[in-house]
Amino acid sequence: MTVSLEQLRRCHVAVDLGAARTRVFVKGAGLVVDEPSVAAVNTHTGALIAVGDFAEKMTGRTPDYIRVARPVSGGSVVDIEMAQRMLRHLLGEKLRRQLRRKPVLRAAACTPHDSDPLAQRATVETLVGLGARRVELVDTLIAAAVGCGLPVAQPTASMIMVCGAATTQVAVLSLGSIVTAERIPVGGNAIDHAVIQYLRHQHELMLPSQSVRPLQIALHGNGLTSHGPSSTEIHGRDVATGLARSVHVDTAAVRRAIHTPLTAVLDGIGKVLRDCPPDLVADLADRGITMVGGSARLPGLDQMLRDATGMPVAIAERPDVCAVLGLGEMLEGRTEPLAMATLTEAD
Repeated sequence: MTVSLEQLRRCHVAVDLGAARTRVFVKGAGLVVDEPSVAAVNTHTGALIAVGDFAEKMTGRTPDYIRVARPVSGGSVVDIEMAQRMLRHLLGEKLRRQLRRKPVLRAAACTPHDSDPLAQRATVETLVGLGARRVELVDTLIAAAVGCGLPVAQPTASMIMVCGAATTQVAVLSLGSIVTAERIPVGGNAIDHAVIQYLRHQHELMLPSQSVRPLQIALHGNGLTSHGPSSTEIHGRDVATGLARSVHVDTAAVRRAIHTPLTAVLDGIGKVLRDCPPDLVADLADRGITMVGGSARLPGLDQMLRDATGMPVAIAERPDVCAVLGLGEMLEGRTEPLAMATLTEAD
């Protein structure tokens, strides 16, 4: 069932429950929550110890009785109760009281493209448990396209690539709808895993859980395709002895390890272009691909896509928050009339 802009304008709050971060936009207040989708729980008492940034810092550093949980995986809620507790804590008492004053609280939420009905229902139940009387579900691709300023309502092609932690979604949009799209089960987490496995197999080095992204940032000057300094010093733990150790890692080899999971992303882009009408593909020759999502900033990824596709590639100004800001624009009525979402609505 189509969710119209008129229905979205009646919503009071927009939520983007991502595998990496949770973001909440409140009508009239803007973006009020942008925290990691992580919660720490005392397994003995069931008490919630921490959520968001502080809980993420606890990952890999907790005693046995503390469990660090991630209630969202692949953009879908996998633990409804924990997701509700996490959101309730992130919103804070003051904001919850403000939302409870609404006679009929309506919420909008992003869901991945082609998500199954069970995943959609889990998102709805999470927000209903927080007091929402009605929940509208919007395709992440459309929300992100609106949020980064693409002319999705115009009769011309716009190609967007949402680079998430668990998945990458690619689509061509025109006249407010998705023409063709592909969801690829490769995201920033797969890139991290490729780096971890390379260092473990080639250097017998285990990285702390928080240091994979810093490693990728260290390669930023080199990019995925350029030829920069020959090595980068990495600190970790020796697999055999368990002692702290530093190694000098060949940056070119790390870039090759990162390339492997990205081949699936390139295949997905190729499929989307093959399924797209020729007239729209011609539009894309000039407009190219717009990248959004937290993993869009992976060093050199944009250049690799340019080399592989021959099309212009641009990273959105605020790639990590485009989806929730797009939902916010729909809530506040700042989008063009033809921009519509095409996912389920639920009471």
